[in-house]
Amino acid sequence: MSDIRHSLLRRDALSAAKEVLYHLDIYFSSQLQSAPLPIVDKGPVELLEEFVFQVPKERGAQPKRLNSLQELQLLEIMCNYFQEQTKDSVRQIIFSSLFSPQGNKADDSRMSLLGKLVSMAVAVCRIPVLECAASWLQRTPVVYCVRLARALVDDYCCLVPGSVQTLKQIFSASPRFCCQFITSVTALYDLSSDDLIPPLDLLEMIVNWILEDPRLILITFLNTPIAANLPIGFLELTPLTGLIRWCVKAPLAHKRKKKAPLANGHVAAKVPKDSGGAERDSHLLYSKLHLSVLQVLLMLQAHLTEKNLYGRLGLVLFDHMVPLVEEVNRLADELNPLNASQEIELALDRLAQALQVAMASGALLCTRDDLRTLCSRLPHNKRRGRVRSACGPQGPCSPALWAGSWHLPLWPLPLRAPPVHIPPPPGQPLRPPVHTAFLTQGPGAVSRLPPPCNGPRQAGGAVGAGAP
Repeated sequence: MSDIRHSLLRRDALSAAKEVLYHLDIYFSSQLQSAPLPIVDKGPVELLEEFVFQVPKERGAQPKRLNSLQELQLLEIMCNYFQEQTKDSVRQIIFSSLFSPQGNKADDSRMSLLGKLVSMAVAVCRIPVLECAASWLQRTPVVYCVRLARALVDDYCCLVPGSVQTLKQIFSASPRFCCQFITSVTALYDLSSDDLIPPLDLLEMIVNWILEDPRLILITFLNTPIAANLPIGFLELTPLTGLIRWCVKAPLAHKRKKKAPLANGHVAAKVPKDSGGAERDSHLLYSKLHLSVLQVLLMLQAHLTEKNLYGRLGLVLFDHMVPLVEEVNRLADELNPLNASQEIELALDRLAQALQVAMASGALLCTRDDLRTLCSRLPHNKRRGRVRSACGPQGPCSPALWAGSWHLPLWPLPLRAPPVHIPPPPGQPLRPPVHTAFLTQGPGAVSRLPPPCNGPRQAGGAVGAGAP
């Protein structure tokens, strides 16, 4: 590597960057012939940092700066390299060598260039770059993933009106990248503050993606070998937890956003321009998203069974539901004086619905005592009682117990969907499909479902039994 470095020092910045990619391509191609997973040595990483990210190797030396035109040319060189490289394994290892965080001063330059590269790949539809970025999002700590998500949202949802249409088009080009992008966006926008509410254009795009193909948010899970213990601090296998958080907290977060405290302790309404139409649009989008999430949860039972993970792998982690309940409880207490009873009711209904369907499909694994403790922290609400009573007095809330019969609470959702069949786990009897038309419209509507059963469960029970 030292000989290569001396030859690169005699070149200009762009020529050196292109040459280092050429040398590393040869280096890793030869390694991959002898080992399926070559180890990235320190030497190649240092070459990339010095000649691509312009970080000087000598201490005290001033870092070089590329002007805007040179940076654009560098991005074009990199885009063309990944597009022309036909071996996916070589593409992936070069991309990983370029952009995997090293915990040093080059990381800021690395992340800045990555955001611009992926943004360019979206604009010109460079699928190999998007596929490499999807793999990068899957194996990189979430703190860096949200930085990439922020860069893309800024470029396509904030800076130029209407540019989100370009981002929408990658749905058919790289669904895998779209899945990882949704997961990172839900990690970025957690609705904990007004600045962390997803922009309307972004929300609409994600909802339309999922409505077009609900399996989109399961792509990473379906195509990834599942390890015994998922790494902590990385993106989850699906964006389900983040999307549940969006749907549950959205009514409360948007209510909070409309109010602003004054110096004298009173509360005044903040009324942005054209807020009425945008607010109605967002409410409808979150309703559509909530229904889509429930439908995806219903699909999971068959996939978990097929992978022999039914009852063994929880894709909606109970440990992530605990802070969600705490946040809902805090927001409900904060908004209670503001006559936000409808928003609180809607948030609790969506939470109860998500918990029950997730448990029924095997996506959420917990004990009845854990669920009872969790629900006891919520504000008083009849849906909370339904969730608690549906689990019975004691024992584990395993998927097998939920496979026979379970009850859906009612919540105001002005949408209907076709029946969704849930294949039972091995050994369980078949049951009729769940039909979301049982979720009637309007906050005052009466559920046609039978009341929750507090006694022993009968195998083979059906949702909506006895309904006309």
